[in-house]
Amino acid sequence: MKKGRIEAFSDGVIAIIITIMVLELKVPHGDSIKNLLPLWPVFLSYVLSFIYVGIYWNNHHHMFTVVNKVNGAILWANLHLLFWLSMIPFATAWMGENYFTAAPMALYGFVLLMNGVAYSILASLLVKHHGEDSLLAKAMGSDFKGKLSVVCYVLAIPSAFLNVWISGALYILVAMVWLIPDKRIEKVIHDEQE
Repeated sequence: MKKGRIEAFSDGVIAIIITIMVLELKVPHGDSIKNLLPLWPVFLSYVLSFIYVGIYWNNHHHMFTVVNKVNGAILWANLHLLFWLSMIPFATAWMGENYFTAAPMALYGFVLLMNGVAYSILASLLVKHHGEDSLLAKAMGSDFKGKLSVVCYVLAIPSAFLNVWISGALYILVAMVWLIPDKRIEKVIHDEQE
């Protein structure tokens, strides 16, 4: 099967996820800057989650740039990833509405963990489908950043019950690691074209 429909569907779902998240930003009553202050946790959680969804969209796009076909298992793995991405708005809202308390922070970490696992499953199935000599396999390499992310999420979940700042720092750390542009796929494409 060709990859076009999976890309289009994924782009649409991710756009809806971002739309749902922004709808949680309620306009305050009053026209003073002071009226915005109670919204800082909701806004901060939105910004972090927007970055995460953007990272997944960006990496999903890059990954599908170097593949040319999909199968049924890949379609289901992609739906699995989209399911966990669709849970981000709920976890984001709960975390922001409760001022980053322990249980919402832990749930947020669990949702991020499941996104990381789902993305890894999708990438593994794509590599398997295209072969160990494929551009994607060369680009993915050992996937150090992916493994580091999962470890950070696993540490952040119980840390939320000890100190929410540790969890928050780990979530921000992972986002920062992925904000640094991942040039693996672009490098492999460039090397192949030379």
